[in-house]
Amino acid sequence: MTDNTSRERDDAATDGGRETNDVATDGGRATDDAATDGGVASTGAAQAHNDTDYLGAEVNILSPSTPYMRDHLRIVWTGFAIWVLAVWGPVTLTRLAPGPMTQTMPILGFPLHYFLVAFGAPTSALILAFWYSRKRDALDDKYGIEHTDVAATDGGVDE
Repeated sequence: MTDNTSRERDDAATDGGRETNDVATDGGRATDDAATDGGVASTGAAQAHNDTDYLGAEVNILSPSTPYMRDHLRIVWTGFAIWVLAVWGPVTLTRLAPGPMTQTMPILGFPLHYFLVAFGAPTSALILAFWYSRKRDALDDKYGIEHTDVAATDGGVDE
């Protein structure tokens, strides 16, 4: 693993050895020109996101250092809490109230606890995956994060 703390802002590994105002890096535009960010991050959360040094920021899941990390962890912890309830809720209810939870359901003929674990837990996992992807997309839009196509694993060579 590489220690990135010793890298300077103008390190050749990050900017190819170019100067700060080099035409190849910023197109010769002024620092506050709206064209440098496509007009997306001119104010608000997106601008703060663009000004954040994520490689140098401390990562702590209990006390995140950036607004983006705080918002993302709120989504993750909410999803985790719902998942715990969906998976362990029927098991806990069966322990606390075995009578109603072990009765056979009139329609399918399964005990209620079995149905909730066998059908409810996987279904809730699929719903949570869909929910997380929607929330994450909304968060990326809020902070002006755009996902670009990644190069093929074969070095970008088409077959």
